[in-house]
Amino acid sequence: MLKKISLLLEMIKFKHTVFALPFALMGAFLAAGGVPGALTFLWVVLAMGGARTCAMGFNRIVDVRFDRKNPRTAERALASGTVKMWEAWLMVTVAAGLFFLACASLNPLTLKLAPFALSLTLLYSLTKRFTWLCHVVLGVALAFSPLGGYVAVKGSLVGFPYTLSLGVLLWVAGFDMVYACLDADFDRQEGLYSMPSRFGRQNAFRLAVVFHLLAFILFLATGILAGLGIVYYVGLAITAVCLFYQHLVVNPRDLSRIQVSFFQMNGIISLVLFLSAWLSLVF
Repeated sequence: MLKKISLLLEMIKFKHTVFALPFALMGAFLAAGGVPGALTFLWVVLAMGGARTCAMGFNRIVDVRFDRKNPRTAERALASGTVKMWEAWLMVTVAAGLFFLACASLNPLTLKLAPFALSLTLLYSLTKRFTWLCHVVLGVALAFSPLGGYVAVKGSLVGFPYTLSLGVLLWVAGFDMVYACLDADFDRQEGLYSMPSRFGRQNAFRLAVVFHLLAFILFLATGILAGLGIVYYVGLAITAVCLFYQHLVVNPRDLSRIQVSFFQMNGIISLVLFLSAWLSLVF
C-alpha cells in the first residue's frame, strides 16, 4: 500500500508542489498581515495539495498515450503500467474531494472560486491539443494560488495586490516554455502545440526572458503595493539572481542542465519570495 502511494506521488512529482504552495501561503500571509490562524493555514495547505494532485493526476491520465510514445516520458508510472488507470482516477477523485472540502472549510468566497480555479488547472492538460498558448493557461491556473490564499484568510479580494498573481502568471508561463523545449520535436511530430514546437526553441527562450523580466517588475510592484520592507527586497534580489542563472545555464542548443533551471531555481524563487514576504511582515 505504501509502495503504491509512493509510486502515485512520484508519478505526479508531488515534491514540486513547492512551486505553487509558497505563493498560496504568501497570499494568505499578506491577507493576515502576518501568520494566519493554524486551522486556516492547514486548510490552505490541504487545498493546494489537493488541487495540484488532482491536476497532475489528470494530466498523466489524459496524456498517457503520448507519454508512451515519447522516450523521455515512457517510463512514467502510468505509461509503463506500474500504476493502473483506475488507481490514477481514484487519486484524482480523492484529491478533488480534499480540495473542495478544504475550500468549504475556509469561507463562502473560497468555495465559490474553487470550481473555476480547479477547472483551469484541468484545462491546461488539454490545451496542447489546440493552442500554443498552453503555457499561459498554466500560468493563469497557478496565478490563482496567491489569490486563493488571500481569499482563504480575508474572505474577500479587497486589497489584494493583483501584481502578485500577474507576476506568477508570467513567471510560470516563462519557465514552462523553456521546459517544453525538451519535447519540441516530439510535439511537432504528434501535432501537439507549444511555443517551441510552433515558433522554435530560440524564439521560445527569447519570450521566456521577456516574461521573466516582466514578472520581476510585477514582484517588485507587489512589494511596493503591499508596503513590504527591506527584507522582501533582499529576497527579490535573490530572485533576480536565480532568474538570471536559469537563462545562463540553459540555452536552445544545450538543454542538458534544464533540471537545474526548471526544478532547483524555480523552487528557490517561490520559497525565497514567500519567506522574504513573511519576514518582512514580521519585522
